[in-house]
Amino acid sequence: MRLPELRVMGVDPGLTRCGLGAVEGRPGAPLSLIKVGVVRTPADDEIGARLVAIEAGIERWLDEIRPDAVAVERVFAQHNLRTVMGTAQASAVAILCASRRGLPVALHTPSEVKAAITGSGTADKQQVGTMVTRLLRLDAMPKPADAADALALAICHVWRGGAQSRLAEAAARAASGPGTTPAAYFRGRGRAGHPRGTAK
Repeated sequence: MRLPELRVMGVDPGLTRCGLGAVEGRPGAPLSLIKVGVVRTPADDEIGARLVAIEAGIERWLDEIRPDAVAVERVFAQHNLRTVMGTAQASAVAILCASRRGLPVALHTPSEVKAAITGSGTADKQQVGTMVTRLLRLDAMPKPADAADALALAICHVWRGGAQSRLAEAAARAASGPGTTPAAYFRGRGRAGHPRGTAK
């Protein structure tokens, strides 16, 4: 059974730079870049205003990209408590924006993403960026690194989480309706029930 393409928006959370990247594809097939960029907020702005700006930026992306799922970097403890707090706050905004629209949200750790993209959970940012560039057949590495990391999150989810999510969803639908098989569900669904478009 051939799985349909999955459009995933990755979010590399941060207060000063929140990386955003969207790709489309399926496990074992070439991936397509949809969009990549960052939402920036001034470091001297009040925290509430910065979170509102990040929310507005993510909402604009969701309107434009119309992803099937959102992948967010899982926040883990760091030595700099202030940094991890800001990352967690931005992460919560991304999760809220996606969940408010009923989109599935997946959290992937940095080591999971690195392993999925490069084969090594200890790869550095340069290695991740190089592989993202190669996998998406880009002319240059996305910059800043937050943008490349967001694409890596999206790619990781297409490869690791997308197939399992599709199969589970199809099985649930098949169980709830007589005569509906996962194969028939996939054939009729397209991409999350909305028309396919390219938002570049």
